[in-house]
Amino acid sequence: MILDGRAILLASGEFSFRKETCIATEAHKRLIVAIDGPAAAGKSTLARSLARRLGFTYIDSGAMYRAVALWALEAGVGLDDLHRLEQLALAARIEFSGDTIRLNGEDVTAAIREPRVTEAASKVSMAPGVRRAMREEQRRIGSQQSVVMEGRDIGTVVFPDAQVKIYLDADPEVRAGRRAAELGGSAAEVAREMAERDNRDRTRAEAPLTQAPDADYLDSSRLSPTDVEEAILKLVRDRTSNGKEHR
Repeated sequence: MILDGRAILLASGEFSFRKETCIATEAHKRLIVAIDGPAAAGKSTLARSLARRLGFTYIDSGAMYRAVALWALEAGVGLDDLHRLEQLALAARIEFSGDTIRLNGEDVTAAIREPRVTEAASKVSMAPGVRRAMREEQRRIGSQQSVVMEGRDIGTVVFPDAQVKIYLDADPEVRAGRRAAELGGSAAEVAREMAERDNRDRTRAEAPLTQAPDADYLDSSRLSPTDVEEAILKLVRDRTSNGKEHR
């Protein structure tokens, strides 16, 4: 299904744009909101805000791969050493606490966003053993609580039975502009690096980036973050309350 977020928002009078919306799930029932898509489509910002409004736990799957990549760089492990990368992934203790990310007890929130780690994470995430280790950890977290999880294979591989699946996309030039504004530097250079990253993500043998057949497609190119968030909140309400909004 393709969601036209702008049409939803402008044609429907049912949105009230409240600061907080809580979705009440049935007792003992966990809800998984899976958001997939390419880099700089807006997944992280959206997922973090959605989790806050829903009262769910936000899991940044990309941060998990970044954490393993950071450990590999600091330990001098080659990014082509699949065996040792898998060992690191299996041993890594990655914890989420609000906006803080810890690796083996150390706060690595800022360190995992460094450019060198970003580049390394793209390569580390291609290692089948690393993906398997991260997948099991993500499933463990999702088995214990309701979560909003974003990544590139959440709805296709990690949680194929997720109740809500979104494939969030945007035009390549829009994504490159966003990332350049975030990190600084040349938009053209960012676009080149992003195209390489997209190709690696879509062609890797283990869990490539692709839209799940039952995921709703949303193009954020010409939508504000609020527009995107409200469109997805409507989906969550529809899937969990027969269209009735919980407060």
